[in-house]
Amino acid sequence: MSSPPSDVRSGLTEGEGVPTDAGSPTPAYGGRPLTVAVTGAAGVLGERVAQRLVDSPHVRRVLAVDERRGEVPGVQWRVLDVRDPAVAERLAGVDVVVHLAMDLGMESDPRTRSAYNVRGAQTVVTAAAAAGVHRVVLCTSAMVYGALPDNEVPLAEDSELRATEEASLVGDLLEIERLARRAPRAHPGLQITVLRPAVVVGPGIDTVLTRHFEAPRLLVVAGSRPCWQFCHLDDLAAALEYAALGLVEGEVTVGCDGWLEQEDVEELSGIRRMELPASLALGTAARLHRLGLTPAPAGDLAYTMYPWVVSGSRLHEAGWRPRYTNEEVLAELLAQVSGKHAVAGRRLGGKEAATSLGAAGATVALIGTAALVRRARRHRRI
Repeated sequence: MSSPPSDVRSGLTEGEGVPTDAGSPTPAYGGRPLTVAVTGAAGVLGERVAQRLVDSPHVRRVLAVDERRGEVPGVQWRVLDVRDPAVAERLAGVDVVVHLAMDLGMESDPRTRSAYNVRGAQTVVTAAAAAGVHRVVLCTSAMVYGALPDNEVPLAEDSELRATEEASLVGDLLEIERLARRAPRAHPGLQITVLRPAVVVGPGIDTVLTRHFEAPRLLVVAGSRPCWQFCHLDDLAAALEYAALGLVEGEVTVGCDGWLEQEDVEELSGIRRMELPASLALGTAARLHRLGLTPAPAGDLAYTMYPWVVSGSRLHEAGWRPRYTNEEVLAELLAQVSGKHAVAGRRLGGKEAATSLGAAGATVALIGTAALVRRARRHRRI
């Protein structure tokens, strides 16, 4: 593929590390066994992280915090809303909190989602400080760097956060990033580590970016240069274990080594591109979102246009390695979305999909989605 050699694209020097397919070695931790609390432990990512920590020889006890009891064996469940100040009492005796209780649903009301995500992070950080917890691990996204034509490839961890704040999930993540930077001043002695993964892929993961591969054609905006980097759910869980053990600190990026160019993605997926002028693609995406017909604002289309590849250098220096390559993760993603159809992040079904896909591919689907949905709504009112 078009990615440069792994020693160049990961920021490592020649001879360092282990082969990518070896995966992450056992964390080299020499401290005392820890008690770790995982919020959102009944969720897709939280369940994986809680199970890793239960299996870790470096963790003495795992508290699983969520609004419902999950299926992870060997943990102690604390069933409550993370926005409840009573969470401070439940964190007594905890050394580290891994906060993963987030509403990532594309169909969620934006105000309700933001209130949950931001308020939940604020409450957990404050409660952790009050309970004497010494480290909180947060998980946002590499999307906070923004996708811009002048981005370095790859981006260093300390690169400026240049994402735009629209009524989208990225806005929530930027607010949580600001909270993370303020927290050490507000709560002296509390350490905050933030993980920023690339496009996360795995069972149960459903985002605007994974739905990009459900389209009949891969939408390419004229004049753009997409670079695709993925992060497998299991690799992210392993990275969060490293963060919980204190083996990485500060702002930490995580993803597969290197990246794929658009041509690589088309060759691997067998899905042909549909190239549209920027004014048409962005203007249509904005109208669809304004009408409430698509889940993401037009600004999110930039993440399919320009690079936001990350190096993962801090994790590599700590000994972590991704188990999966970009090619392997893309193959898994394509298998997961097989038989599904979405345009501009909006999943189509039944007659909508048949009409859009049978007409002229992505162009008609993108432009015609609004008309199709408006017509369906009129029929329901009759």
